Amino acid sequence: MAQVIFYEKPGCAGNARQRQILKDAGHTVEARSLVDTQWTNESLLSFFGALPVAQWFNRNSLPVESGDVVPERLDREAALALLKAQPLLMRRPLLEVGGERRVGFEAESIDAWIGLGLLPKDDDLEACRHAAGHSCQASSDHGPSTGVKLKVL
Repeated sequence: MAQVIFYEKPGCAGNARQRQILKDAGHTVEARSLVDTQWTNESLLSFFGALPVAQWFNRNSLPVESGDVVPERLDREAALALLKAQPLLMRRPLLEVGGERRVGFEAESIDAWIGLGLLPKDDDLEACRHAAGHSCQASSDHGPSTGVKLKVL
């Protein structure tokens, strides 16, 4: 089985569920914080690969849901700057196995990559697992704000 480095939002119920799926499949998971990691353009791009910029973003984050951040309107440089300043805007988890890096938790893709065994019979494994009204984006309970203006028109 694989040794998986798993970059997550600490305390995220969805990420905890994803980690457990990997562990249940027999993988060893080393959880790391997206927030505490010092990201560079190169390190981010090594996860995002050839994905379009819009697929780099967490669609459940409040700034994306509210329209304050519109990933489809960002060029690569603006997106990288924003993700380094506000890492909770990143689609997650970020996964690394044997030097190969990927973003997101698409069960079929991960199963083909490292194996999951029985695939979860669930809808969207990247969706927020909290009750309505919960904010999955940086706020006072998720750490300090960087002061970066998020409005992108």
